[in-house]
Amino acid sequence: MAVAIIRILNSSLTMKFIIGDVLIIIFILFITRLPQSFSTTEAIQPSLTRLDSKRSSPSVQESAAKAVLGRFLPTHLHSFHFKIVSKDVCGGQGCFLIENYDGPTENGPEILIKGTTAVEIASGLHWYIKYFCGAHVSWDKTGGVQLASVPKPGSLPLVKDSGVLIQRPVPWNYYQNVVTSSYSYVWWDWERWDKEIDWMALQGINLPLAFSGQEAIWQKVFMGFNISMEDLNDFFGGPAFLAWARMGNLHTWGGPLSKNWLKQQLVLQKKILSRMLELGMTPVLPSFSGNVPAALKTIFPTANITRLGDWNTVDSDPRWCCTYLLNPSDPLFVEIGEAFIKMQIKEYGDVTDIYNCDTFNENSPPTNDTTYISSLGAAVYKAMSNGDKDAVWLMQGWLFYSDSTFWKPPQMKALLHSVPVGKMIVLDLFADVKPIWATSSQFYGTPYVWCLLHNFGGNIEMYGTLDAISSGPVDARISKNSTMVGVGMCMEGIEQNPVVYELMSEMAFRKEKVPVLEWLKTYTHRRYGKSVQQIKEAWAILYHTVYNCTDGIADHNIDFIVKFPDWDPSINFGSRPSKLNSMHTFRSRTRSRRFSFQERSSDLPQAHLWYSTHEVVNALKLFLAAGNDLAGSLTYRYDLVDLTRQVLSKLANQVYLDAINAFRRKDVKALNIHGQKFIQLIKDIDVLLASDDNFLLGTWLESAKLLAENPSEMRQYEWNARTQVTMWFDTTPTNQSKLHDYANKFWSGLLEGYYLPRASSYFSYLFKSLEKNESFKLVEWRKQWISFSNKWQAGLELYPVKAQGNFLTIAKALFDKYLS
Repeated sequence: MAVAIIRILNSSLTMKFIIGDVLIIIFILFITRLPQSFSTTEAIQPSLTRLDSKRSSPSVQESAAKAVLGRFLPTHLHSFHFKIVSKDVCGGQGCFLIENYDGPTENGPEILIKGTTAVEIASGLHWYIKYFCGAHVSWDKTGGVQLASVPKPGSLPLVKDSGVLIQRPVPWNYYQNVVTSSYSYVWWDWERWDKEIDWMALQGINLPLAFSGQEAIWQKVFMGFNISMEDLNDFFGGPAFLAWARMGNLHTWGGPLSKNWLKQQLVLQKKILSRMLELGMTPVLPSFSGNVPAALKTIFPTANITRLGDWNTVDSDPRWCCTYLLNPSDPLFVEIGEAFIKMQIKEYGDVTDIYNCDTFNENSPPTNDTTYISSLGAAVYKAMSNGDKDAVWLMQGWLFYSDSTFWKPPQMKALLHSVPVGKMIVLDLFADVKPIWATSSQFYGTPYVWCLLHNFGGNIEMYGTLDAISSGPVDARISKNSTMVGVGMCMEGIEQNPVVYELMSEMAFRKEKVPVLEWLKTYTHRRYGKSVQQIKEAWAILYHTVYNCTDGIADHNIDFIVKFPDWDPSINFGSRPSKLNSMHTFRSRTRSRRFSFQERSSDLPQAHLWYSTHEVVNALKLFLAAGNDLAGSLTYRYDLVDLTRQVLSKLANQVYLDAINAFRRKDVKALNIHGQKFIQLIKDIDVLLASDDNFLLGTWLESAKLLAENPSEMRQYEWNARTQVTMWFDTTPTNQSKLHDYANKFWSGLLEGYYLPRASSYFSYLFKSLEKNESFKLVEWRKQWISFSNKWQAGLELYPVKAQGNFLTIAKALFDKYLS
């Protein structure tokens, strides 16, 4: 899985603390072992109080909230009055209050919204237009907003006399994964970030990750350690691969970074932070995890620097693989970590106390000795706290699931208790499917955030666990001795499955479990602007099928169109070792599943399917029947196109298996029929996706090129953009990247221009094999395909950025063609 990953080789490491460091760390370990007799809230209260004191003034926050209203609903700029209030008004918690405005309302305010920060005010505004005006907000690329139902100024609905008070049950609402910056944000300019931060505020997010521009900070820090720009060119990855270079998985791949990029991203980060602060958010900044340039080993030859093993290159190519890790036990670790924190404070100001670090994610320390693990954790924290005496370590808790054979209770406690109480917050990253809090005694007393992971690689797939989302955070919060202090969304890629993120965002303000079916009735009314019976019935089906995955398997889209199997079908698929490194994907376990098209043989590739396809076809039929009522709705267009794509892609999976079975029977005619049908499905789905602006490859490529300031950057950025969504990493003439299709996308242009040639050439080789009665030439196919892919990745051909065709007409035609 693509989250912060650094692997340490199992070599013996020598402690190198100087005496002063040893004494400080012993003191930290001593105080963290004192009896924990106070509550989690009390443990983090000093941090909450300090962070509150860093917030912008009430007038600045009120103006920032007003600006959100002006960008979001400019026609009603004067219909609302906003006011910051203290937490005392809300019983000591964050909250918003919605009241009728008490004063002259002619051409003036009608509704008063109070909040403890501008984020709470924006959340109150969102709550009001949702539940009093029937409006809807989602990302532009998932249909955007539906505001037609909001009454005109002067006619806004009143709330009850006592008003509406909504409190946060937990202090924090966290947002982002460390790789979202690469899968979703990499090509964003300020205009797009401006919209995203508004969306965050409306959703109540008050603890967002802020990772942009850090390479410019690292450049300044490492220059202080005699690292040159040439050295850094071998250290930083390219724009689309920065997340993994930051984590020490790779270096140089897609690079180097230009001076323009470094300057541009630092300016952008300062704008991002400024807006977050105006709204009362607490940004989470990066910290030092030990990943260092190779040149540091030469400059500091006695430093405890280890060269790591390979991470998913085809043949351990040293140009990209095997980065260097400075061990936390070395005094230089604390020195660099402190310098990085101080440089951020110098550049940005004193904007936060919360820093992300994931040194131990998906690696095993060289020993399971608990004293050693505690000393490592203490050293990581010391690097932060030397730079910011009030630092709080935010750590992803994924390691306790992914490497559970190492992280037994003693080792978990050693790490979690290696810092003072209240100075570490753990993200229970995969709590929507595999919650760790429930099996670790609430992370052994450590505050944690209940997180939704949900998406991998920015894949496009209708999928969700709505029941778990609607109840999981509540169960965790009210459980005995709960240490939960927040909820969060940690998807690898955004702009998909808007229903999932709408419900998850609401859980930041929900004290009780949400009755999902009833909630969906109001959701569909809001999303489309009217109540349509067929839509209600369709969503009831989707709730029990697509959005009710309970098999415990993480949904990384491996539909065969976008994740085409690379194998010889003469050999059982199950006998082939997986090519995917466990760091970038999950191991699937066998589960009983229902299939409507056909049961699959266990020796064939299997795409993830957790629902009855027959039922979902019925949901699509109902969606199509609502077309006359909703044809002008952009939210309906997105959902219909996505649902039609979902149904046809699952059909294509079965068609592919039919073709493979025909090949095994040596049935040339059947192979030709099924192979051609699979190819035609790719073409038809491409036409469908082209009818909605939100499913276009061209948009992704053009956004990359628009950030470039010269032709060289333009070519580099386009190569980065093309490569990330296709091969991802390096190849040889006969071996695809081990991560090929990890970030696959159902985008028009990508299907026709990339996935179609791949499938066509593969079936052509299968067909020739039967015609000539010879073995399937897998290596020859790979040579042809990899050569094509490398040329496509370096290509400059243009792809449309505007929708073409009538989405409803196309969807109906495809339903009749394949499903009626």
